[in-house]
Amino acid sequence: MNNTTNLESRKTLGTTSKGLLKQLLAKRESGVFIALLLMCVFLSLSTSAFLSVRNLLNIGRQVSLIGIMAVGMTFVLIAREIDLSIGSVYALAGIVTSMLLTSEVNVWVSIAGGLSVGAILGLLSGWLSTYGRLPSFITTLGMMSAVRGAALLITEGQPVTVSEAAGAPALSVARFTYLGQGRLFDTVPMQLIFLVVVTLIGGVLLSKTVLGFKIYAVGGSEKAARVSGIRVFNIKMITFAVMGFLSALAGILCVAFLPSTQAGRTGVGIEMDVIAAAIVGGASLTGGEGTILGTLLGVLIIGVLRNGLVLLGISAFWQETAIGLVIILAVGLDMWTRSGRQSAS
Repeated sequence: MNNTTNLESRKTLGTTSKGLLKQLLAKRESGVFIALLLMCVFLSLSTSAFLSVRNLLNIGRQVSLIGIMAVGMTFVLIAREIDLSIGSVYALAGIVTSMLLTSEVNVWVSIAGGLSVGAILGLLSGWLSTYGRLPSFITTLGMMSAVRGAALLITEGQPVTVSEAAGAPALSVARFTYLGQGRLFDTVPMQLIFLVVVTLIGGVLLSKTVLGFKIYAVGGSEKAARVSGIRVFNIKMITFAVMGFLSALAGILCVAFLPSTQAGRTGVGIEMDVIAAAIVGGASLTGGEGTILGTLLGVLIIGVLRNGLVLLGISAFWQETAIGLVIILAVGLDMWTRSGRQSAS
């Protein structure tokens, strides 16, 4: 009797373990994590420099700004929208902050000014894409040019530098540059600290709050969300505001790291890396899907890929080709798996 009971218990435990393993592997994040792990194994075997603490921290710093923006893009994509203006907002927020600093405005007020610009521009894009009844692709494509043009007009196409020579107080320059160049405990880059904090806050907002539930509901079905009493347009505007705010934060940290910015060059093309990271991490272009954990893994894949190509001595031109192929593969995988799930149901 005892032997029979033990045998049945083992069978039940085995079935449960297989079920849990199957569920774990079915998650999009698991596939992304396995891909990242394989890349790391390959690079660690190909070059001894990859696993050094210095290089790993360098990767963390390099992906931080894209990662911060990718968190915001995850919010927007889950709500079934897209924002192409983030590179321009990134540049303008850094320029506004720099110009305020060189006008001897308090460093924290200057940063608040740059962040406010980003949030307001995000709200404007959201309003035009919802109450304005314009597709977000078209709206943000237009905003990308308009905001970039505004940045060029206020700087007259000239670089803006944060330094004592440019008129910024020495203490303000020191405090500001520490945000981009400093290291916590003289080891961990401050930009990486910002990424960790933003990721944690974004993850909690999406997975543990009513706001996160509403964002998923809106992206899953606008009609169902509206029937259930959710103010769809307002939720979408919030996601755009979050995107604008985080784009501005990344732009300010960029200037803090390299205290010079130019309207015509800063942030050009960065939106492709941000969108790629979010999509690779599992955010769907058709809305309703995505997690901050997946986005973080997607960001790391993009960062490790770029770093690995450099360490292996491969031409920088191949980096863009590789990122493009990764985007195509990620979108294709998303569409194929979605079609498979729909067929199965």
